[in-house]
Amino acid sequence: MKATSADEPSRIIQVLTGALLANGGWILSRGASDLGVINMLFEFERRQCVDIYTVLIATGLELSQQAHMRFTELCQCTRSHIEECGSEIVSVDIEIHTFPLESADLINSGQAA
Repeated sequence: MKATSADEPSRIIQVLTGALLANGGWILSRGASDLGVINMLFEFERRQCVDIYTVLIATGLELSQQAHMRFTELCQCTRSHIEECGSEIVSVDIEIHTFPLESADLINSGQAA
């Protein structure tokens, strides 16, 4: 899954980790490259999919169109079959490209080299 954000990578990792844990998810791995690309692998029970989807949006991530479609399908399918699949585990491997506002402002003003 892919996403973008205008926040600092360290802030995204901290906020997203806390929000996922608070909503029933658990983090399997997380990290950021020197270029500001965050990779995070997390899991949750399917019955929590709407809450987790909401967390991703509320933390300021801009999910790719495919990510939105996959989460929408997951939520709709889970709602229709909650008794059969609610306790199944969903794994999400997300790659977040960050573009902190300070860097974007410098690039837009022509001051960055």
